[in-house]
Amino acid sequence: MTTTRRLFTTLSLAAASLLALGQAQAQPSSYPSKPIRWVVGYPAGGGTDFLARTVGAQLSRQLGQPILVDNRPGAGASIAADNVAHSPADGYTMLSADNGVLVYNPVLYKKLPYSADKDFGTVGMMGRSPLLIVASPQASLADAKALLAALQRSPGELSIATAGPGSPHHLALELFQREFGVKMLHVPYKGGAPALQDVMGNQVPLMMLDLPSGISAVKAGKVVPLLALSGERIPQLPQLITARELGHPAVEAYTWQGLVLPSATPKEIGARLGTELQKAMADAGVRQKLFDAGWEARPADAADMNRLIDSERKKWQPLIKALGITLD
Repeated sequence: MTTTRRLFTTLSLAAASLLALGQAQAQPSSYPSKPIRWVVGYPAGGGTDFLARTVGAQLSRQLGQPILVDNRPGAGASIAADNVAHSPADGYTMLSADNGVLVYNPVLYKKLPYSADKDFGTVGMMGRSPLLIVASPQASLADAKALLAALQRSPGELSIATAGPGSPHHLALELFQREFGVKMLHVPYKGGAPALQDVMGNQVPLMMLDLPSGISAVKAGKVVPLLALSGERIPQLPQLITARELGHPAVEAYTWQGLVLPSATPKEIGARLGTELQKAMADAGVRQKLFDAGWEARPADAADMNRLIDSERKKWQPLIKALGITLD
């Protein structure tokens, strides 16, 4: 090959490389150009699913592409997290990530199929729901004062249902017991729905409930709200007293939802999604639907979400370790 031909070939390859690089760099500007898959680690019809579908519908309108919710329940949402962590990092797969996925699971499980620290890039926060203690109407417990009196009279005898071991509900129960100095009989279920059914049927007198899972039952009088584990009173239940008002500000527990992408997703795509997510969360219609369903809209950008994750880990992971709770 002549020197001229070699030079031409080298220049051609360099030009092709620069063209490919330019196309790769330009790709985020055309995002999205096809449907986006939104993975949810809980069954269809639940509170997390409702939030994803409500916010997703607005995001779809803003982005001009369908957003398809893909429910992959099981193992504390670890199945869904694993799926997203190992999906192409192109912005077309995202995950509803909660405190279970990002805070609890890393210490509840000795082995996880994903890394909460390394496999995800945060997009932003969406919403939260405080946890509350509710009673069966037949339990003859009208308020927090009656509950605490009953617990003092019969320590360790009152049964309370949760959505399962290692769930936010279970950990909130442990925090409540520690801070109030009381003892209850924990009855873990496989999910909040069967637990709520048994409380409404008076099979179990008490339940640690997240509002999106039980707002209809509360409004219909099928369960009696006794105490909110929130910093402020719940807007949907303004008459319900909080643990803070009873002198226990440390008893504050929520289920919350943020949006994450595979960590290698281009930063421009993550930033675009973050901007659009904040816009969707500011929509009055979205906020009203979430409020009616028991959610509190709490939009926050990626940096604020990272700060929340860090503070939640400092609060909950030592408690899990101290109690020796494992799910392996």
